[in-house]
Amino acid sequence: MLPARFATPLFALILSGLMSFLVSGVSTLSSIGLSPVFFASWMSAWFTAWPIAFIAVLIVAPLTRKIVARVCKAP
Repeated sequence: MLPARFATPLFALILSGLMSFLVSGVSTLSSIGLSPVFFASWMSAWFTAWPIAFIAVLIVAPLTRKIVARVCKAP
């Protein structure tokens, strides 16, 4: 089990990985279709997008939490 101090970067790593995986897959599919190079192109796009998505999540997540806190009522 990891210490709690790793929760934020681990959250960002997992969320950015999953989201960039899905978005790059949909984008690659709509761009080139199910061609023989689809999987290689998808993985190339994903490995390029993941670091960018990771940094974006680290920056945007705190702002998003503040916005949600303002919009939602506390229990």
